[in-house]
Parts: sequence; structure tokens; C-alpha cells
Amino acid sequence: MTPVDLLLIGAGGFAAGAVNAIAGGGTFFSFPALLAVGLSPVVANASNSVALWPASLSGAWAYRRELAHYRRYLLPMGAASLLGGVAGGLLLLAAGDARFSALIPWLLAFATGLFAVSPQLSAVLKRLRAPAAAASLGVHGAGSPAGWLVQLLVSVYGGFFGAGMGILMMASLAIGGHEEVQHINALKNIFSAVIYSVTVVTFMVAGAVSWPQTGVMLLAASAGGYGGARMARKIEGPWLRRLVIAVGSALTAYYFYKTSG
Repeated sequence: MTPVDLLLIGAGGFAAGAVNAIAGGGTFFSFPALLAVGLSPVVANASNSVALWPASLSGAWAYRRELAHYRRYLLPMGAASLLGGVAGGLLLLAAGDARFSALIPWLLAFATGLFAVSPQLSAVLKRLRAPAAAASLGVHGAGSPAGWLVQLLVSVYGGFFGAGMGILMMASLAIGGHEEVQHINALKNIFSAVIYSVTVVTFMVAGAVSWPQTGVMLLAASAGGYGGARMARKIEGPWLRRLVIAVGSALTAYYFYKTSG
């Protein structure tokens, strides 16, 4: 790696860790940085997942108190996350660089749009959510078959690409009847950790990870996550959201232009 490569990977990883700690959307910074230093799309996506993996584990651990109320619920939904994560990772490996390259702008556009409308989506869900749904689910319930299937599909998407997965998952959990935001975030963190864990193992077994770049990004993302947590109270959320949306939009336009050329 050249000094410029180190700078790009370090900056992308630090920004991803910081943004994920504050608002989410860090993949918009880390994944393009790995592409910019010459990694193939599949390897860049696999390496990005490994680099951001520790943050998902720490996020799940931080919510262990809230998760204690959902022990019976965690088993079936965790199984859906595991199966979906493996399926998504295998789909990525099977797609190959050419097909995945063609999908990149569409995936970025979807994730950017989802991130942009997430506040409105959350407001709509609050209005549509029926109190009876939460009562029927129950804190100790195992969830409905429909909820399990939605979690499986979200997990497939997460294993395949990942950007926007957290927003999709929080929306599906809210539709499933969960009303407490902290509990939704706790469940999102533990299921995301499961998805990242199984996809990371899948990518490592398949030899799809470029370790020099991944190691640099992992350290940078960890530092960014620590710094981001400290800065979270100093940065106004709307401005950070605008930055993530602007970066996502610019990258989407760039990759549409690149694939059309």
C-alpha cells in the first residue's frame, strides 16, 4: 500500500466509525475508500464487513440489559438473522465482481434514499402501529411467522451489502409491534451483530478478505467510533444526516456514471 492508500483507507474507516457511532451510514465512507485503493468490489465489500464487525459486537454488548427481556424471542429471530446473513454472503460471492459492480449504484441509491426518508418512515410507523400488535407479540414471545420472514429478508440484504440494513431492520421491528425505541435499537444491534459475524466467517473461509487494508480500516474505524461517541453530543443530528445523504448521493451519481461508461 502506498501512503495515499493508507490515508484513504484510514480516513474512510475513521469517518465510518464516527458516523456509525452518531447516526449510522458509515458504509458510505468506508466501502468507496476500499474501492478507491484498487480492491475489487466483492473483496472491498467483504473487507468492509470485517473492518466494521467489532463495532457491531460492542453495540450489542452495550444493550445486554434490554436484551435480557427478549430471551425466547432472540432464538428464532437470531436464527433468521444467521440464515439470512449466510445466504447474503454466499450470494455476494456467487455474484462475482462484474454483476456486483453493476448493482453498486442501485444499492447505494436504495440505501441513500432509505436513509433520507428514515425520519418520515419512523413517523408513519408510529401512526400506523397498533397497540394490540405489541400486546400480541409480548416481551417474551417468539414473534410471528411474517416477522421471522421479514427478518430473514433483511438479513439477506445485510449479508449481501449492508448499507441501510439497520434502518430496514428498525422499520421491520417497529411494524412487528415493538414501540420502545431503545428496545428496537437493542434488538437491531444484536441481530446486526449476528449477521455481521456469520458473513465475516463466510468471507474469511472463502478467502475474500484483503487483510492489509482491512487491518488498517479496522483500527481507524475503532478510533473513529470512540471519537464519534465523544462528539455525538456536540454535532447536531440534522447536519450530520445532510452530510451522509450528500455523500451517498454523490457516490450514487458517480457509480451510475462509471457503470454507464
